[in-house]
Amino acid sequence: MDHKENEHEVRSLRVRQRMRVVVENTVEFSTQDTMTSCALVVVGEDLTSNVDLIDPTIRKKLEAHVEIIDLDSAKNGKRHVDTIVCFAHANIDKELIKTLQSAGSNVKAVVNYGVGVDHIDVHGNDLLFHKRIFTESTRDTQLGMLNTFSLHELGVQTANTPDVLSGATADMAWALLMACARNIVQCDAYCRSLAYTKYDNMIFLGNDVHHKTLGIIGLGRIGREVARRALGFQMRVLYHNRHVSEEAEKELGVKWTSLHNILQQGVVRTYANQSDSDIINSDYLVLSCPATPATTKLISEDELRLMRKNSILVNIARGTVVDTEALVTALENRWISGAGLDVTDPEPIPVGHRLRDLPNVILSPHRASATVEARSAMAQLVVDNVLASIQGNPLITPCL
Repeated sequence: MDHKENEHEVRSLRVRQRMRVVVENTVEFSTQDTMTSCALVVVGEDLTSNVDLIDPTIRKKLEAHVEIIDLDSAKNGKRHVDTIVCFAHANIDKELIKTLQSAGSNVKAVVNYGVGVDHIDVHGNDLLFHKRIFTESTRDTQLGMLNTFSLHELGVQTANTPDVLSGATADMAWALLMACARNIVQCDAYCRSLAYTKYDNMIFLGNDVHHKTLGIIGLGRIGREVARRALGFQMRVLYHNRHVSEEAEKELGVKWTSLHNILQQGVVRTYANQSDSDIINSDYLVLSCPATPATTKLISEDELRLMRKNSILVNIARGTVVDTEALVTALENRWISGAGLDVTDPEPIPVGHRLRDLPNVILSPHRASATVEARSAMAQLVVDNVLASIQGNPLITPCL
């Protein structure tokens, strides 16, 4: 096991221990001097402080330890900020931090409610340059990075809420996949309509999921959970990642391949007739990669044309990973069979947009982590990270 794998295991163990503590609700922190600290809570693009719209339990949990203030009070220096807590993809960049610093605040950390941090300038993401090289012969994606001033370089730590939502998000991927494969939404609408008056043997025929090929782009925490669920369907699982995960390949039986091979059209084969050399296409493709400049419009016209005509695309990553207009064209012209989208670009999809009217797409309003259990654990993890920050302790789940 190399250093990176060992570091990953140590962090995973720490997070699993934290999850158990969250679930058992036995987190204990010293509250001494915490009420002298202020947390700037920002919600959405307009950076309001109305956290009650996100989760009415969070305000009570935070106010037990810190004073919650609004952006204007922080900017004009009336109150000094120790920590920023952001919800609903509020944009946090170095300019905001500098503005608060100039007003007298000493921001120590930014804590995000959610796992995706594409809206936070953690490592100079606004000018992050990635160069991807996909080939048939290499099992690595080469990356070049150009960093500018970032939150880390300004001395600000960042944290998110990983792991506690991985299972729920993977479940949503499978809910969308199954609904698309078996026309569940259409069946429900039909059964509620006046047209359903007799049995019809040949309507709404779907496609098998078991023993088919599943492609996953992004085999991180969530991608692994998606793959784990595929085992029960006896599927062959391909994945594309920046790096090969020998651990995942051994544990889950997944196989790394190039992006081209995951998408490429080919002859439909059952699991029994497949071999490592002829797995060149996916019946179902799940996107679970992070949103970065490298993954922006990763799935566009060229990629969609490579996919099999009866394949289904599921996006639980970020809307920007897919070229929306290209996807609409692909669905309208049946380049692919259908799509299940928990995320879109833009989000929400504007009224009157063609995507809203397509019969072969299932839309969800960014609900992948929206379970009672996951959201409760996310809220507690936010509070735990805030308390760790204001008490000068290492963040529970830092963004590395």
